[in-house]
Amino acid sequence: MAKRNYYDVLGVNKSASIDEIKKSYRKLAMKYHPDRNPDNKEAEEMFKEAAEAYEILSDEKKRAQYDQFGHENYQNMNQGGAGAHHMNMDDIFKNFGDIFGGMDLGDIFGGAPKRKKTGPTAQRGHDVIHDISITLQEAYLGAKKEIGFYHAFACTECNHQGYKNKGDLIICTQCKGMGQVRYQQGFFSVAQPCYTCQGQGFIIKNPCPSCKGQSRKQEFDRFSINIPAGIFDGAELRVAGKGDAGLHGGTAGDLYVKIRITPHKRFHREEDDLVSSLILTYPQLVFGSQIEIENIDGTKIAVKIPKGCPVAERIIIPGKGFTKLKGKGTGNLVIITQCHIPKKLTSDQKESLDDYASKIGDIPSDGEGFISSIFKKFLG
Repeated sequence: MAKRNYYDVLGVNKSASIDEIKKSYRKLAMKYHPDRNPDNKEAEEMFKEAAEAYEILSDEKKRAQYDQFGHENYQNMNQGGAGAHHMNMDDIFKNFGDIFGGMDLGDIFGGAPKRKKTGPTAQRGHDVIHDISITLQEAYLGAKKEIGFYHAFACTECNHQGYKNKGDLIICTQCKGMGQVRYQQGFFSVAQPCYTCQGQGFIIKNPCPSCKGQSRKQEFDRFSINIPAGIFDGAELRVAGKGDAGLHGGTAGDLYVKIRITPHKRFHREEDDLVSSLILTYPQLVFGSQIEIENIDGTKIAVKIPKGCPVAERIIIPGKGFTKLKGKGTGNLVIITQCHIPKKLTSDQKESLDDYASKIGDIPSDGEGFISSIFKKFLG
């Protein structure tokens, strides 16, 4: 792809002065600079193209040759030469000291200049995560739990400042109160927090003896929280302002209580449903029955077993599950039927079971069942 005329690249007339060329290039360099256009290949090419145009037009000898021979011929004469597309970024940036005339390049490309600080900067405290275990029954009913842990409290001796008198603050001589130091490496200007004052801009001459100038200190905290009914495993409860106190008057972080639910012997949870297995005898499944069970909250619930109830049947009791945290209402209590298979029989029981087996047969006769149908398919 043919390159554009250098005057067109910079947007100036052929009779433009060197100051006009420099001004135009400065504008384009700031617009397409890689720091302002990260991972933008098109902007990078525009940046290089503008640098190449400035490299030629800012040099009287090169510009004269360019004007004499024209753009295409000059390009052919200088194939493999010092065009910006054959230069690295260090070569391109060498012109910046000239066009920006000693300006702070870090401020140009890195944002507004920092102001001197009038005191330590208030910072918000960290959030704290605390795990708590509850039973499935407590998750079903809701509970009030007491928790205790260490976290940072605001120092009351110095009113959360780290010092008692304003005269205890000394401006940092390393950063002159800016809280950061800037290092110039060629074109680039890199700002880093000041190591001497830890980015504060000040040094505390006489720190508070209680908190050692930190404006906060670790203390043990104990209080109660309410666990809502229907809470699920892995849920997080937010308690505002119960995290670490902020630095130098900053607001406190929050406490996030992470819920862990211990398994129950008879019940488990499926979404908002409370699920339990019910072991029945074979006659109860065949003839049907009325069974009273105890729910997880200790209440008694009557469960009707229909005649001919199969094993693993899910009997739904509406509204007896978990309270729904999202939306309204509650889940269901789900009873899954199981059949009790005795491992030992008395002689009378064995005799009765043998008599039943001889009368009922070994193959299900309740219609065209699956097993009998299979035998008919292959043996008929």
